[in-house]
Amino acid sequence: MIRRRDGLYAYQLAVVLDDAWQGITDIVRGADLLDSTPRQLYLQELLGLSQPRYLHIPLITQPDGHKLGKSYRSPPLTEDQATPLLLRALRALGQTPGSELAYATPREVLDWGSAHWDASKIPRTLTLPDAQLL
Repeated sequence: MIRRRDGLYAYQLAVVLDDAWQGITDIVRGADLLDSTPRQLYLQELLGLSQPRYLHIPLITQPDGHKLGKSYRSPPLTEDQATPLLLRALRALGQTPGSELAYATPREVLDWGSAHWDASKIPRTLTLPDAQLL
């Protein structure tokens, strides 16, 4: 489907064209969007567009089972929680930041994560309970 009954263009086509227009080469998103990837790859092939690399990571879920996110009214994070929560998220995703980062700035933790990222260590699961991050 390219155009919905209500006249709006379908999400899959819009995102494929938008990614191509922006020159997107890598896409990291939640495992809940895993079923969209084959559709987008197919559209990219039909349209002769380059295909980005895709990586899907497990979703963090709240105790009620909903994914952690603003659309589910998850509590906001405070600035002083940034470093410890980034470190917990990296560990939950199988990465191994050292204890020397405990007092690092959020930027330093993100820089470490970018430099040491190993996608092969990400747990092969669709969700991670939020308790795993606490």
